[in-house]
Parts: sequence; structure tokens; C-alpha cells
Amino acid sequence: MSAEQKAAMEAMQKAATPGEFHKFLAKMEGTWKAEVKMWEGPGEPQVSQGTSVNTMVLGGRYLRQEFKSTMMDMPFEGIGYTGYDNVMKRFQATWMDNMTTAMMVGTGSLDATGKVMTSIMTYSDPQSGKEVVSRSIGRIVDEKTHVFEMYGPGPDGKEIKMMEITYRKVS
Repeated sequence: MSAEQKAAMEAMQKAATPGEFHKFLAKMEGTWKAEVKMWEGPGEPQVSQGTSVNTMVLGGRYLRQEFKSTMMDMPFEGIGYTGYDNVMKRFQATWMDNMTTAMMVGTGSLDATGKVMTSIMTYSDPQSGKEVVSRSIGRIVDEKTHVFEMYGPGPDGKEIKMMEITYRKVS
């Protein structure tokens, strides 16, 4: 193996090795009961209950979330993947669910406390027919509780809180 090939192999191995940010994701493994609050505008949110089963996959590189609940009195299920890109130094996420045919995709970063991840996600808005940008915040409260908040543009274009999910660990 040449020196260039050896260097390339070492860089690939370093990029592929799970690290501290993957350990952050692993804190969300397990089965969680979820309380979902959805706002469509000012006023009280719609509240529903759900379950999230989170599993680290592909050798501890990605967190897979399988979520089931109800939304607008209809069955809701979604699958998300979150990982940390060692090369680009950022989290990457996807979300897919049974209420759309478009994937939500985005990137994020962890704050200095190591407990709060802020992400910017884009998705196709069925009402406007345009791509929309949302901001989400995921906070680890303690090892048995974490909270996810999602913000997006309101009717006037200003950012509003659209969703809050409080997760409580079951197992």
C-alpha cells in the first residue's frame, strides 16, 4: 500500500468511527412514551399520546426513531434517522411519515452543555406547495426525559411554535 493509499484508508477509518456525538444519540435509545402537543395557530394545542422506539443502528452510527401516535384523529407513524457526520462536524437527520410523500432533511449542532441539539430542517409544505424551513430543539432533561420542540413560519411569516413532544422513557 502506498503512503497516499495508507493516508486515505486512515482518513476513511477515522470518519467511520463513532465518537462522542454518537454517544449523545445513544442516550435516546429505548422505548419512550410521548405526549405530543400541536399548535395550528394561537390558542390551546391539540394533545395526543404516542410511542417512540429508538435504536442505534449500523454499529452505533445512527439513531433510528420509529414513532406511532395519532394526528388529527388519524393513525400517525413516522421513521427518522439522525447521525453525526465526523467529516462535516454536524448532525444530519431525515424524517418520513405516513402523512406526506416528502422527506424532511436537515442538519444540526450540539450546544456547549452537551444536552441541547438545535437543527434546521426543510420540508415540502402541502398548503403552499413550497419548501419550508423549520427549526427544532431537542433537549435532554435527564436520562428518562427529553423534549423536542419544532418551530416554523406562522400565517404572518413569523416563527411560531408548531409542536412539542415530551418523551418519558419506559425501557
